[in-house]
Amino acid sequence: MKYLFILGRNVKLSTQEVFAYLERTGNSIINYSLERNALLVEVRESIEAGAIENLGGVISIGIVIQEEKNVKSLIKELDKKEIYLGESNKLTYVVWDFSEESCDVIREYLKQRFKSEKMKTTEKKLRERLDLQGGEKGDVVSSKTLDEQYFVFEILAKSVSFGKIIQNCDYSQIEKRDMQKPVRREELAISPRMSKIMINLSKIPEGGKLLDAFCGIGVILQEALLQDLKVIGIDRDKEAIKGARENLTWFKFDSNKYKLIDEDSSRFSINELVDVLVSEPDLGTTLKKIPTPERAEEQLKKFEDLMVRVLNNLKNKVRGRVVFSAPLIKTVKGRKNCDIESILERTRLKLVEGFPIDEFRENSIVGRQIFVLEK
Repeated sequence: MKYLFILGRNVKLSTQEVFAYLERTGNSIINYSLERNALLVEVRESIEAGAIENLGGVISIGIVIQEEKNVKSLIKELDKKEIYLGESNKLTYVVWDFSEESCDVIREYLKQRFKSEKMKTTEKKLRERLDLQGGEKGDVVSSKTLDEQYFVFEILAKSVSFGKIIQNCDYSQIEKRDMQKPVRREELAISPRMSKIMINLSKIPEGGKLLDAFCGIGVILQEALLQDLKVIGIDRDKEAIKGARENLTWFKFDSNKYKLIDEDSSRFSINELVDVLVSEPDLGTTLKKIPTPERAEEQLKKFEDLMVRVLNNLKNKVRGRVVFSAPLIKTVKGRKNCDIESILERTRLKLVEGFPIDEFRENSIVGRQIFVLEK
């Protein structure tokens, strides 16, 4: 089966998330292709309904209806298939274009096809407004009043695929629950989106146990609990632990599935094994002015020393991966990052291939690097 994942602004990070998610859910990848912010993946098993809710870096998921070597053959085969399965004779739709030259042909085909089927249709246009981290532009849906979303994905000289979107991320619902929870820290807390990405990168098994060594007000914990995982959160900030408890209580999570510990992760050792460690440590002082390289390096050195102490203290309690973010600081001489080689040498952990991955916006002074480590 082939599926299309329309990715968010950080294509590299979202791609790694999709690969990790498929592996942690036991779905083998046969092959894949990437075009701008669209990832076409052939997998052995069908993707479960609601998968989009557990993915932080994916906008939509689509399924391929037909794939052929060229657009002429594709249209010939589409004539044999039902494209619109709704009951109304009115249809508003968009066509996502991840092709070099085939989409206009498909658009015209759909227009004539729907006309011949006596349907009243309106094709909406996509607006190019998603700024991808690499500097390119990505499309987003321009209207919420859509009946169908189709897509065309072309691998030049190889194949043309046509399909439809079957799952969409409800960002408004995620934002609503994030805004309504009792305790929030806008400047310090990681987002639900990034939390989901990091949980997937950990490849935590179904029903597994996750440790967050810098849990703050519990955003990573809440996203893990929403996936029916068990969690342990540690933070030496009493107010943060209090806030995490309020938030997890507000979500009405089963209290038997989480533990909150007011301790220093560099010294306190848990008395049980966990499957993964997923955490966003303190990324440092919120900076309003671009620091000097010297000041940035000082802040990064403190971060490195902290991470080494924490990882050496907890690594023997972690069966699988360690996923964490680190500061990526903008200076007058470019962005500065922590010395991961020093962390690896001092902890004897290994960096997973493909990492770190930068995560930042151009106007942000402090961004992130995402690291995935293994024993």
